[in-house]
Amino acid sequence: MDNYRLELENPDAKIRWLMLGRVAIITFLLGIVAFSELKEMEFIPERSLSFYYEIIVATYGLSFCYLFLFSFVKNIKLNVYIQAAWDVVLVTYMVYVTGGTNSIYSVFYNLIIIYAVLFLGRSGGLILASACSIVYGTLLDFEYYRVIDPLYPAPGVDSSLAGYVFSRIFTHILSFYLIAFLASFVVEQEKKLRSLLAEKEDAFEQLDMLHRSIVESVGLGILTINPAGRIKSFNRAAQEITDYAFTDVEGKHITKILPIGAELLAKGELTPAPAEKRFEVVFQTIKNRQVILGCSLSSLKNGKGEKIGNIMIFQDLTSIKKMEENYEKSRRMALIGEMAAHLAHEIRNPLASISGSIQVLSRDLQLSDSDERLLRIILRGKEQLESFLRDFLILSRPTPGRPALVDTGEIITDVLEAMQYVPDWHDGVQFKKNLAKDALVYANRTDIRQVIWNLLLNALQAMPGPGILQIDTRRVGGNNLPTSLEIVVSDTGCGIEAKDLGNIFEPFYTTKEHGTGLGLAIVSRILEYNKGKIEIISKVGQGTRCCVLLPLAENRG
Repeated sequence: MDNYRLELENPDAKIRWLMLGRVAIITFLLGIVAFSELKEMEFIPERSLSFYYEIIVATYGLSFCYLFLFSFVKNIKLNVYIQAAWDVVLVTYMVYVTGGTNSIYSVFYNLIIIYAVLFLGRSGGLILASACSIVYGTLLDFEYYRVIDPLYPAPGVDSSLAGYVFSRIFTHILSFYLIAFLASFVVEQEKKLRSLLAEKEDAFEQLDMLHRSIVESVGLGILTINPAGRIKSFNRAAQEITDYAFTDVEGKHITKILPIGAELLAKGELTPAPAEKRFEVVFQTIKNRQVILGCSLSSLKNGKGEKIGNIMIFQDLTSIKKMEENYEKSRRMALIGEMAAHLAHEIRNPLASISGSIQVLSRDLQLSDSDERLLRIILRGKEQLESFLRDFLILSRPTPGRPALVDTGEIITDVLEAMQYVPDWHDGVQFKKNLAKDALVYANRTDIRQVIWNLLLNALQAMPGPGILQIDTRRVGGNNLPTSLEIVVSDTGCGIEAKDLGNIFEPFYTTKEHGTGLGLAIVSRILEYNKGKIEIISKVGQGTRCCVLLPLAENRG
């Protein structure tokens, strides 16, 4: 329908439609004549029939000529005037051969006037109405004054009466001008309405464009759902958040895209309080990204207030949740730091007094074997307290000191040598290492040693029986770090259960009988302080793989 309207608004298309309409009318008349002859009906007397066929043939021929004329003369008004002039001649000739004063074909003058108004406006319509009035009046005057004789006089009608002839002329002239005025009025109103419609359409398009630009520009995902629960619109932010294109979700049920149930849709529609319509869902994107969506569901209504569906607004809360987690972690670290400061003050002084007193007693007293064993237990307990206190302080605040170039290979070698003297060491453990050359990082040496020590100690403690403890270093290109040093510590020990992997970096979380739960928490804290990263992959009964990324020295800014 839109294509048809565009064709009519095109002047070239209008001219072609005029030619086609003329041919259609004359073909219809030809069909009527052929049908009447077939049924032996006297539609037109034999004397006028040959002239009638001449008019039909002339119309076909002129229509063919108009096509060529239109190719050479591009002026629309000139083309219409030429065609209208010939149409007036043909209609006048048709009126003459079909009864003159009493011919019914004078009605075709009105068709000429109407299309003249459509193409040429009111002035063109009045010119054609005047032309039709002149030729029709002249024809009837010529017949009345016997300048020409009608070929087909109507039976029972005396066309020689002056009153009858001039009344026909007067009524036709009146109808010609009346048709011209009425047609021009209708055309002008149609033009005004079309202009008003165009303005409204333009205003609507601008409003629609503004609406679309607002919807597409906001950073919130917006989708609309019809009453059946199927997605009807999906803005750009929604596509970026979910990784779905609009073509992927159009027409699909909302529950197949977002993990919400039909009961939640019903609750969102019926709940009066807006706060109760808000909910959060964990969403797996098409690119296997896991995001947390904060959603708000509302009823979508038309101008009459009738519900026509739902509108859902959602945003990616993943980064916000991460910030909340980091804030909570920082808050806990601050609390731990405050506790560590108090504990260091309250424990270190008595511990130093106890340690000094034990040393004096062990030097001046002669102890029995049982008393000496008790003394060693006391000294071990003192060392455990000092170690715990030291770890606690590192957790709350990484070791102070200026960072410098650190050779990780040298630190790893030292730690591996010292590891053989810890209580957890046994002969069933095999050390393997594959270290990169010139693996220098810009960090605090004590911090890096603490990280490697804790990771190796955890790996050693995970292998109470025979096993392989391996450490590898290599230079890699990371997503956030252009070039990094990767330190991988792997063991063939007992592994970590999947339910515990999410908590292993939490302070005081441990699955060991005598563990403090500070080792990996310290590693995470130190790496965060030195702009590093850690990832742990583990399977129960197969071992654990700890991968640490540290920025190389050449990347320091």
